[in-house]
Parts: sequence; C-alpha cells; structure tokens
Amino acid sequence: MMKFPILTVTGLALLACRPAPRIERADVERVIGTLAADSMLGRQAFTPAADEAAAFIRAQFASLGLEKLDGLDDYLQRFSVYGFTPRTAVVRLNGRVVPSGQAIVAAAADSVHWRTGDSVRVVVIGPADDPMQALWTAFTQRGNALVLLNTKHRQAFEMVKRAFSGPARGVERNGHARVVVLTGETAARTFQVDATAAVEQVPAANVVGMIPGRRRDQIVVFSAHYDHIGIQRPVNGDSIANGANDDASGTTAVIELARYFKAAGTPERTLVFAAFTAEEAGGFGSQYFSRQLAPDRIVAMLNIEMIGKPAASGRNHVWITGFERSSLGKIMQDAVRGTDYVFEPDPYPKEDLFYRSDNATLARLGVPAHSISTTPIDVDQDYHRVSDEVRTLDLDHLTNTIRAIAAGAAPIVSGQATPTRVDATQVR
Repeated sequence: MMKFPILTVTGLALLACRPAPRIERADVERVIGTLAADSMLGRQAFTPAADEAAAFIRAQFASLGLEKLDGLDDYLQRFSVYGFTPRTAVVRLNGRVVPSGQAIVAAAADSVHWRTGDSVRVVVIGPADDPMQALWTAFTQRGNALVLLNTKHRQAFEMVKRAFSGPARGVERNGHARVVVLTGETAARTFQVDATAAVEQVPAANVVGMIPGRRRDQIVVFSAHYDHIGIQRPVNGDSIANGANDDASGTTAVIELARYFKAAGTPERTLVFAAFTAEEAGGFGSQYFSRQLAPDRIVAMLNIEMIGKPAASGRNHVWITGFERSSLGKIMQDAVRGTDYVFEPDPYPKEDLFYRSDNATLARLGVPAHSISTTPIDVDQDYHRVSDEVRTLDLDHLTNTIRAIAAGAAPIVSGQATPTRVDATQVR
C-alpha cells in the first residue's frame, strides 16, 4: 500500500491552486527553432555565433526565474580556454634525436624541459594493443606522459598528429605535456624533451542556472552542449551545420526541463541546468564546470545528447550510455514502468558513446553521469552534416522524450532514489 505525506489544509489548498507542470510542444518548437536557425551559423565554440546562442539560453533561464549558481552573479559561467601552438621541439629517446615527423608534443605550457628521472609517466603501446584506447587514456590522465607508440600504429599516430596540427587547447595552464613518439623502442632508458609554444587565451562560457532544493547540497544536473561545428564545405549551396539534433535538441530539453521543474515548486534536491560550450572542441565546458562543484555533492548527471529522432527500437524508447556503470538507468526504468516510455541500455557499445560526450568528465570523478539519447547513430545521415536541421527531426518525439526524462528523473529529484556511484577507477 502506498504511503501518502500528511498535508495541512493550507498545503492542500496551495497544491490545488498550482497548475500541473507540462512540457509543451510549442515551447520545444520555439526553442529549438531559435537555436538551430541559420542566423546562429552553427554555434561553433569561440565565435560570436556561440555567444549569441549563449545569450539566448541565458535569457530563457532568466525568464524562468532560475537562480544563479553559488558564487556567480550571472548565468554565464565564464572561463578561458588556452591554446598552445608549438614553436620548437626536440625529443631525444635512448640517446638519439627523434625525427620531427615521428614526435608529437602537446603541452599546456609555454615551454617543456624534461630530463631522465623527472616525474614523467612512460606509456608503451605495443603492436598488439588498441592504439586509440591507449592514447585516449594517456591523454586524459593528469600529469606528464611520454608515449612510445609502436610503428605498427602509424595510422593512429597520423590521426593524433592531425588532431594537434593546430593549437593544443586546455582549460588549465598547468605545465603538463604529452609527448608521443612513433618508435620500435619498448622502453625509455633515457629521454630529453625541449619544446616551446606560443600561448593564446580565448574566452568561453557555459550557461548555468539552478533551482535550490530542500537538500541544498544534494545536486542533480541536467546538461547538454549548445555548441556545434559551424560553417562547413557547401552541399547544394548550404554551408551551415545547424546542429539541430546535435545538440540543440539536448539544449532544448535542458531549458524545457528547467521550465517544468520550476513550475513544480521547490524540489527536494537542488537542480542545476547546464548548457556547456566547446563539447565539439574537446569538452572544455564540462571540464571547467566539473571543477566548480564538489563531485560528492552531485547525486546524478543526466546529460542529454541528440534526442530529436526516434530510436531504432521504436518511438518513446530512450537509451542511456554506460547503463551498467551505475543504477541510474534502472531507477529511470522503474520510474516509467507502466507508461509508454522505455529506458534501455545503449545499443551501440562499439561506438564508445559513453566517452564521446560531456558526461565522461564527471563520470571520471565518480558521479553517476550518463548521456541520454535516441538517435540511431550508426545509420544517421545528418550527423555532423549541414543537413542536421529542424526539418529532419520529429518534434513530437522530441517533446515526448523530454517528458520521459522528467518522469524518469522524478524519484531522483524527489530524493526517493539515489543512484550508485560510478567506479572512477574503471573509467578511462
């Protein structure tokens, strides 16, 4: 038998006067239509177009009456992204100078000077190893790293080299560096690195609002990234990658969930609504955000990514990345049991989607942080193309998915359920 809270006559009267919150298709259409309009020029990070998108989201948060994040006097969470452009680099390994075409230096400093015996982690990627996974691990762990990449993995080396053909970016000027050497050596008996770089500082901003809960120090984060990839090579005269699905759809969900929960009254747990910048450029918005809150205060992070198209398994089906890493997915499944909505594990494990969005940054800190999506990513014809426009989306499906997320998150918001933590040691 269900237990109901005891309400006073006054409390019952207030509940009777408060209209039930709703997520309306008209609001969804208006918001995504603005974010994915041609006038936004694809919302590429570090451009005036991204600033315009941030200003629109800021205005939405203000109109809803969200509070600012503790310590901020604006909804814009401003920070800097540093760019480090190599000038000179000399790498010596086991007594020999490494040819310039076989070494990559990516540094968050204006100069790097390593010597044998310094605090440098040596990573050996052998011929039988998965090079991209091993390189990702080496680059995402903090501190200095010297990577010896077997010559069999030249293709992976060239991919990394292209990725760092421009400035290496980061949200810290911490002096750390990663050096990748394409070599047949299996040990670094001696090494020496001397490199310099030009440093630029680029302003950026997340957009963050909150609804304080009764348990102020227990936080549930709803997030999405508002940036996309900007102007691309023209296709049939169209050069604007509007990013309607990726990820104006998720950003629209964050705004509409804020509207929904604000109308519902004071929540039990504090709700934070975050629109991240620079996800497409390296996840810098979520990296900065993750350092502003103590991770043990964050009960859950629902990161919403590409929900504008029905899942391959059917309408009203929603999938969650890293489903097995915490109990968040199970809680959401149970919350919508008996409704038209279904939450299920990510059906594309080979796509490595758990690591390809902003949730991974907080998951590395142990937060139950997962991305929520519906798009059949393996066959989607509009992903990262100029054809990713509102006209390619199913707005009824988008609206229903936002409703499903609100329903699935209800036990977490109310404090009735708490997801288990992610094992940070198992997150690369």
